[in-house]
Amino acid sequence: MTVRLRPHHLLCMLTFVGKGYTEAFTENYIRIAARLSAGEDIVVVEGPDDVCGPMLGEPGMHCLSESVTDRDLKASDAVEALLGVSAGPGSSIRPSIDFLQRMRAAFAQGSIRDACERCEWSPLCTGIAISGFDDVLVVATAGPPPCDPG
Repeated sequence: MTVRLRPHHLLCMLTFVGKGYTEAFTENYIRIAARLSAGEDIVVVEGPDDVCGPMLGEPGMHCLSESVTDRDLKASDAVEALLGVSAGPGSSIRPSIDFLQRMRAAFAQGSIRDACERCEWSPLCTGIAISGFDDVLVVATAGPPPCDPG
């Protein structure tokens, strides 16, 4: 099985500590974090993904807004620049130790955070990065390379 993630959720997963928009959203994301930590691959998708599921149909849902689509484009560009592989829709990524370490180091340095601009969660994520990513729920064990260059 694979976890379907939109590009900006490649950044969000780096700092997820069990907080979210609603209880259903948070419980769903905790299950996804466990799947990623167990080594399930990621397939990058366009639009709402597995994380968005509980929010679909909610009043004020932002999953389809232009600002979120822009956030996805910025995140995809940043991840591609960092890793040197495609991070757009259809790309496959393995959340290995190497992948998470490289992504978290770049996130902490701010070099892949253009997509986080104006995100309501940015202050929380900044604090988590400053703390050394303590208590994050997406962790990984050693495994194959982080990305499928195909």
